[in-house]
Amino acid sequence: MTQQPVTLDIVSDPVCPWCLIGKAELEAALAARPDHPFTIAWHPFQLNPDMPAEGMDRGDYLRAKFGDGASGMDQQIAERAAALGLTLAPVVRQPNTFDAHRVIHWAGVEHRQGPVVDAIMRAHWQESRDIGDASTLADIAGEAAMDREMIARLLASDADRDTIAARETHSRERGISAVPTFIIGNRHAVPGAQPATLWAQVIKDLTGEAPGRA
Repeated sequence: MTQQPVTLDIVSDPVCPWCLIGKAELEAALAARPDHPFTIAWHPFQLNPDMPAEGMDRGDYLRAKFGDGASGMDQQIAERAAALGLTLAPVVRQPNTFDAHRVIHWAGVEHRQGPVVDAIMRAHWQESRDIGDASTLADIAGEAAMDREMIARLLASDADRDTIAARETHSRERGISAVPTFIIGNRHAVPGAQPATLWAQVIKDLTGEAPGRA
């Protein structure tokens, strides 16, 4: 029997470290099971909707948001990422991600969300690039095989700003208050950066495999 596709909606923000880590864990499970049933769609969520358009210094941001808890936070994230084979670069500036979400939305129209999300997260976490800057975002989109000049023109306009705001509001109204949140088949919500082993079991359950099958 042919397995029917299952939508996996991922609500995330590119500047969320647990979104990066959760994505890596999911991808490890998917790589081990290329026959997985998932069709993946990415959805916008701003961790910092009140972030100034120009962003702010990363250190100032962490101290303002986490106070004394900011000490060592980046090191903890780097160690967890390293265990997954990811080498992180210092994040100098905490960006506003609204425009990044617009680019991811347009990538969805072109069926290129996966490569574009990869490129945006890599730019922020591994290349120390400012993904709040329109020119940088246009460059990243171009590197991911989108039309750079078209993206630059769209970013200079108000295109789809209302759409992104409405999609984020919809997620919050569904009860999503933290990311990453994975929604399986529009029915089951799985919050947080879950390990690859959990996703391996989910795939087994969806494909109807007998317990104990490798």
